[in-house]
Amino acid sequence: MPRSDLEFANLIGSRICHDLISPIGAINNGLELLSMSGTASGPEMDLIGDSVGSASARIRFFRIAFGASGEQMVGSGEISSILRDLYLDSRASATWGISEPQRRSDVRLAFLALMCLETGMPYGGNVLAERDGEKWVIRGTADKLIIDPDIWALLATQDPKLKLKPAHVQFGLLPAIASDNGLQITSKATETEIVISF
Repeated sequence: MPRSDLEFANLIGSRICHDLISPIGAINNGLELLSMSGTASGPEMDLIGDSVGSASARIRFFRIAFGASGEQMVGSGEISSILRDLYLDSRASATWGISEPQRRSDVRLAFLALMCLETGMPYGGNVLAERDGEKWVIRGTADKLIIDPDIWALLATQDPKLKLKPAHVQFGLLPAIASDNGLQITSKATETEIVISF
């Protein structure tokens, strides 16, 4: 039995992603078979294919960000593939600037940090994930940022009085999971850059 609400949330995230990835993969396989047989083509099929690809990328990303994490390693190729597919045809981009495999628990924190940065970059921009020795640095740059100071303050304070919207759940999870791992989240912002470190 999990010991905390956070562990329950992790298991729920893993279960949902696990159960959704199979039917989405089956739809994608069906589209490939239709394409090879020549029985279906056109903008409608392209739209379905793009949508299935987007859903698959999001589930792969969410599986790490919101699912149960262990100490198994995740290769840079897999992470870069997830990020490439996630931001395909988007105004934003993300670069995984780390060549060595990383612990899944660390990648999870980096993905949650990336989601926080996305919130401050609604018009697009670029995100770079790096390591500086033992320290992780997730940096977002954009021409225009929108920073809600109350939400961003959660990364340092974990203020339980602030009611989060579903779109901001990462601001509650990131500091809670970091704290469980003995880490402290720090963030800073300028007019064109946001940096999250842990």
